[in-house]
Amino acid sequence: MKTTDLTKLTIVEASEGLKNGDFTSVELTKAFLERISEKDGEVKAFITVTPEAALKQAERADKMIKNKEIYPLTGIPCAIKDNILIKDIKCTAGSKFLEDYIATYNATVIEKLEEMGAVFLGKTNLDEFAMGSSCENSAFFPTRNPHDLERVPGGSSGGSAAAVAADMCVYALGSDTGGSIRQPASFCGIAGLKPTYGAVSRYGVIAYASSLDQIGPLAKNVADAKIVFDAIKGSDPMDSTSVNSDKKSNSDKVRIGVPKEYFAKGLDKEVEKAIKDAINVYKELGAEIVEISLPMSEYALACYYIIAPAEASANLARFDGLRYGKTINDEDAEKLIDIYLKNRTNGFGKEVKKRIMLGTYTLSSGYYDAYYKRALKARTLIKSDFDRAFEKVDVILGPTSPCLPFRIGEKSDDPMSMYLADIYTVSVNLAGLPGISIPCGKSESGLPIGMQLIGAPFEEEKLLSIASLFEKKYDNK
Repeated sequence: MKTTDLTKLTIVEASEGLKNGDFTSVELTKAFLERISEKDGEVKAFITVTPEAALKQAERADKMIKNKEIYPLTGIPCAIKDNILIKDIKCTAGSKFLEDYIATYNATVIEKLEEMGAVFLGKTNLDEFAMGSSCENSAFFPTRNPHDLERVPGGSSGGSAAAVAADMCVYALGSDTGGSIRQPASFCGIAGLKPTYGAVSRYGVIAYASSLDQIGPLAKNVADAKIVFDAIKGSDPMDSTSVNSDKKSNSDKVRIGVPKEYFAKGLDKEVEKAIKDAINVYKELGAEIVEISLPMSEYALACYYIIAPAEASANLARFDGLRYGKTINDEDAEKLIDIYLKNRTNGFGKEVKKRIMLGTYTLSSGYYDAYYKRALKARTLIKSDFDRAFEKVDVILGPTSPCLPFRIGEKSDDPMSMYLADIYTVSVNLAGLPGISIPCGKSESGLPIGMQLIGAPFEEEKLLSIASLFEKKYDNK
């Protein structure tokens, strides 16, 4: 096999090649480092590349393979979103506040991957503190979509999605608070899985909204996403919300719910056509298509943009330049509050400040009941909608994003339009459900279109199985 072909391999193919001795992990890693050197200057997926550490890990992986200590991810090079801690490696969360921060411990997901002999190529770009839908809010630079360098890759895990799509890693980890794995997966034409809340430990991820955040894989196909999910899932004593759950799929007849609310005004015509074509593919495969209703879904976006900023305002309070983050030297400051204000004013970007202020406002006296408490009640009703739907169907199908990948800068001055890019994804986080985005077509101009499948809690096996059915049929067309 030619070295130039190595970057095109899936996890399954790369693992087979390593086992058969077709190439070593060091050779595989060097191929990806070379690809990053060639390609990342224009895509800008990585904030930090770690060639020396990656090659040491590859050498260790080759020894493991030689000793027959082989796991599905042994020796496979990957990329990690830069809000997930890797010990002794810089972790910026896409913020100037943390541009010099070196992680002092590993996230649990990193510990699990290290035990399997994974190779970490580097840390990928993101919207600052994972707040954004385009990867334009990074304090360092915007990431570009490999399919069209003038367009965004989606966000906030845009760097991870772009790295996979541009063949700069075999797979990547991202985090998903309101669609931050699924939406960039859709924009970049790859698979992206947001697991059930609690299925994967959040220990070692820099928190945005703790009741919504979830770590998950971005990969070239569904089979690869399943391998990574199986590697990182499970309970963790360091995260009290994490659990062990292995619900088995036992459905003979696949029933797919299609919410009538998902085909409303504002859905791009090309996206709508691709989704309806995907529904027809499932019909050809023998699935039963059931029209369902999720009446509370219209409130999901408003609900999300009350709850998430409220949690963010609490989580980001620690970043004051003294306890965490870069300190701005200010000899003129007379009071401690002056230092806090100076640090936070200079440390945080515009979008982060906006969400902190919004969250602090909705939690303040006189507004807590009017906004935050009502949003929590609406969240319960949104979850109840899904519970009722899953009594009738196995999975729910719809668009991942209402629009195609947009041009860099196109929505920067229109925050509402930007927030609407997550209209189909935020409800999944509010309800704590698993969801996956997989490619289901392309626009006339060749831009990727993603389809979202949503599963019942902890039914990732069923969700991935049904996603794989479509993927095999779609790939063979």
